[in-house]
Amino acid sequence: MPRFALKIEYNGQGFYGWQKQNSLPTIQGEIEQALAKLEPNLPNIGAAGRTDAGVHGLGQVAHCDMFKDWKSERLKGALNFHLQPAKISVIDCAPVEPDWHARFLATSREYLFRIVCRAAPVTHDAGLVWQSRHPLDVKAMREGALQLLGTHDFTTFRSTMCQAVSPIKTLDEINISERHYPGGSEVRFQVRARSFLHNQVRSIVGTLERVGARAWQPYQVGKALRAQDRTACGPVCPPDGLYLESVTYTENPFTITNPPLELSDKPANDETIPD
Repeated sequence: MPRFALKIEYNGQGFYGWQKQNSLPTIQGEIEQALAKLEPNLPNIGAAGRTDAGVHGLGQVAHCDMFKDWKSERLKGALNFHLQPAKISVIDCAPVEPDWHARFLATSREYLFRIVCRAAPVTHDAGLVWQSRHPLDVKAMREGALQLLGTHDFTTFRSTMCQAVSPIKTLDEINISERHYPGGSEVRFQVRARSFLHNQVRSIVGTLERVGARAWQPYQVGKALRAQDRTACGPVCPPDGLYLESVTYTENPFTITNPPLELSDKPANDETIPD
């Protein structure tokens, strides 16, 4: 069966996450329904990351098997037609080897989290950002984040429902940037690792937000990490504002390079995959 890699973006509002669930709307379920309109009885698709309810995708990657040898552009167009009106879009499609796997061949995943700091309610970005009514100390959050880089036991930042065999993960990068605008600012966290524990990114951002709000001191982030105790974690932030931004492979499967949607000026400077 010909196999294709798909690069997918989606608005997670109204969906119960990526993974298909009986009688509940999910991203996987919508895409498999669209595929069934092209060819019946296809195998289930596989994805690089199983994002949770309300989490968005800018560069999710999945693979699907077809019976017919489709032209990539035609398959992409047909899927996007049948995905309407769901807020899901296939932004790239490419043929891959029959054993190519979106999850197991991924070398890193990068998550983006957006916090808007302002007193007035958000309108256009409602459901797409987490709103803070107070400003955040970005310098202090960066100091706290440094203590999480590298290989650690992340039990503190792991959901009690996490099914990963081990809590040991390697966090390769945490970039925190801030953009000011009239009436407020937006703080962005970009977190990169090969794989993540369940709710790891949301737990980290929620904890760092407490540092930014000056409710915690930066050193307390390292203390919480070393505790290896879920109760030592700060509040877990909501899924609003979390995006699976990109997935990296040793060999890029896509012949057409379409970068993820730019929400605004991205500075130069999440198996258990889910978050």
